[in-house]
Amino acid sequence: MRIGIEAQRLFRKNKHGMDIVALELIKALQKTDTCNQYFVFVKADQDSSCITPTENFEIITTRKYPYLWWEQVVLRKLSKKYRLDLLHCTCNTAPIALSVPLVVTIHDIIYLERINLRKGSWYQIFGNLYRRGVVPLIARTTKKVITVSEYEKEVIKKKFPNLDLVAIYNGLQDSFVKITDPEILQDVKEQYRLPNEFILFIGNTDPKKNLIGVLRAYSILVNKGQPIPKLVVLDIKESFLEKMILKINPELKNHIVISGYVPNYQLPAIYSLATLFMYPSLRESFGIPLLEAMACGTPIITSSTSSMPEVVEDAALLVNPLHPEQIANAIETLLTDSAARARLVANGYERVKTFNWLNNAKQTLSIYIEVFNKKE
Repeated sequence: MRIGIEAQRLFRKNKHGMDIVALELIKALQKTDTCNQYFVFVKADQDSSCITPTENFEIITTRKYPYLWWEQVVLRKLSKKYRLDLLHCTCNTAPIALSVPLVVTIHDIIYLERINLRKGSWYQIFGNLYRRGVVPLIARTTKKVITVSEYEKEVIKKKFPNLDLVAIYNGLQDSFVKITDPEILQDVKEQYRLPNEFILFIGNTDPKKNLIGVLRAYSILVNKGQPIPKLVVLDIKESFLEKMILKINPELKNHIVISGYVPNYQLPAIYSLATLFMYPSLRESFGIPLLEAMACGTPIITSSTSSMPEVVEDAALLVNPLHPEQIANAIETLLTDSAARARLVANGYERVKTFNWLNNAKQTLSIYIEVFNKKE
């Protein structure tokens, strides 16, 4: 087979969820499949060394076209040029009316459930509007849709009952393990100004990440006047966070460390240093940071909604993300109950064994074979 994989943003320096999923899938397929010919389509950017070509994996790098033009025009032309037997688009959207069989990974359909044009960045708003227009169109023609959890599979089924749909769990990068080397830990502490004890939150400006819920919960504990570890916030700009802090409780500024974007290779050390990890999102189709925290032995607080209970099972404290008091109570529990922390850590080490990129790649390859055989 001649298989195309869309990985438009793979080379960008600051990678996030879907970029990492595409990268790890490609690396695992390189280990799993040495027979079929692959063409990985990527836009030029800073991190071109993140993936290495092999005998049957060719990396096709294009100019840095705008997202929509690249996907709807450039990618369609590339599919014809390389005479693909199928194209796998990895990030929710795909070319409309493609001439080759199409496999699409739809991570979620939150953008079809609701869009608030006053929340999130303009980039996020435009992206959601684009997905809202394109996804229903490609749903009519795609041969197979992959999603990332049973929860999301059921959500998509309700919206598109005729889709040929399968859930394949994301995996975990091998680098995510408990870090115990004191020199590595000290270097990371100094680089990101981390206190000896801290509560970790990784998010972005998307309202679904529930930064406001975390800040309100943390404010409840600060107002009690009792000692509490500082809150370390990653991947959010200081200007954005300060505006939210002023709305909730200006005193929080003295209790929060803003560390910015952290590359993936340093995250295991930060998880390993954290007293606990906060992930009370309003809505997730999966939640890779949950796997990362479990693998690093970090106790987790996450939401009782959407896919999160499916991913963690009994390896986290579950809260209603809309109730800051519940989040605050869960923080207090994990700060004071060493037996509860130990139980969650042990359960996390067991649960995370379920998630493996090689298994993901093998299941994905079976989808390619199924689609190709139907074509014949």
